[in-house]
Amino acid sequence: MTLIKSISGIRGTIGGAAGEGLTPLDIVKFTSAYGSWAVKKSGINKIVIGRDARISGGMVSRLVTGTLQGLGIDVIDLGLSTTPTVEIAVPLEKAAGGIILTASHNPKQWNALKLLNDKGEFISDADGKQVLDIAEQSDFTYADVDSLGKVTQDDSYLQKHIGLILNLPLVDKEAIKQANFKIAIDCVNSTGGIYVPALLKALGVETIYELYTEPNGHFPHNPEPLPENLTAIAETVKENKADLGIVVDPDVDRLCFVNEDGSMFGEEYTLVAVADYILKHTPGNTVSNLSSTRALRDVTETQNGNYTAAAVGEVNVVNKMKETNAIIGGEGNGGIIYPELHYGRDALVGIALFLTHLAKEKKTISELRKTYPEYYISKNKIELQASMDIDGLLKQVEEKYKDQPYSTIDGLKIEFGKEWVHLRRSNTEPIIRIYSESTSEAAATALAERLIADMKAILGL
Repeated sequence: MTLIKSISGIRGTIGGAAGEGLTPLDIVKFTSAYGSWAVKKSGINKIVIGRDARISGGMVSRLVTGTLQGLGIDVIDLGLSTTPTVEIAVPLEKAAGGIILTASHNPKQWNALKLLNDKGEFISDADGKQVLDIAEQSDFTYADVDSLGKVTQDDSYLQKHIGLILNLPLVDKEAIKQANFKIAIDCVNSTGGIYVPALLKALGVETIYELYTEPNGHFPHNPEPLPENLTAIAETVKENKADLGIVVDPDVDRLCFVNEDGSMFGEEYTLVAVADYILKHTPGNTVSNLSSTRALRDVTETQNGNYTAAAVGEVNVVNKMKETNAIIGGEGNGGIIYPELHYGRDALVGIALFLTHLAKEKKTISELRKTYPEYYISKNKIELQASMDIDGLLKQVEEKYKDQPYSTIDGLKIEFGKEWVHLRRSNTEPIIRIYSESTSEAAATALAERLIADMKAILGL
């Protein structure tokens, strides 16, 4: 059993002893801490909640709702929803914050409380530490019987979210309708099965081949949208001669595409393609995290914009986007952040923008993919002894490559022309993650192996 307490939320496996998994006692404890913090910080007595379709969702939702009521907080319950939908709902409801009940791409035994501030954005590092401290101290007081919170069920946000997307100037419903796309979708039997077909129909897509769209939480494959997990939709695209496939994760904040021949468009290139479209119509700056493809930088600079890298983590990307006034940003895991709508990863707005782009380019999806710089990312790790000084090790690697451009805002990233390698220590285990990118798979792997050899030499292994 696992329970991970981090600044952005509480996630763990369902069951086990209290404090060792995401048990009912832990759910109540951390919901109490967050609710108390949110009301004190904002002065508002209202929280929005929503959940993905995983099996434990109903149980977790009832515990969260009852706990918030017990604190005297009113609850707006969106029911089966998506992470970006809850993010949009929080400011529209003028709430103190939001809790999204989802473990994102984790398997079915996991669930989590994702915590939002009153802007509908993930809470900051400092705020997260306050919540954890309140939980540790049990520093909360429950309301008396005459002051219990009220619960309002609100299922209107599916259409509200879609309506806001359709009203965006760069979403062209007519162009999408005229393209007459045939689209296959894989929604991993979660809430994307409700939201993605509704969005596509609203955009004028008439032919949809639905795969795993029943929101019952029984994930038919590992829900992380990686190529090895997407064989079924690849076959569905080919068998039906579809124009493309669309894949979302359980809470619909990650997005990837499948080409018409069943090959992968590449999760890293979701943001690249959408950014290319945005930049061609509204020039400006972009942001992604340090472990994302260089292709976004290339596309941005082609349009005379400035690209900036942020530390890994959505809250870090959002902060850097605000700092640089970026018009589009996100993460290489298929996360699109479009501030014109809201500051959060949103697969639904990504779908609408991408389909508009594809329709206007009048290319097949594989032809569109070929218009972007070709890069490959290799992902590796080196396991260390728990007693080893990982920070000291990274410092020695930094010294070795001090004449290369490098960044230490999140681990160590070193650039070698158009190649790069990013070394990050894990927060949960004694390993260093090694991401490297080059113009070929072999070159990216070779770069990773070079840095691994350097670290082993420093350690005397």
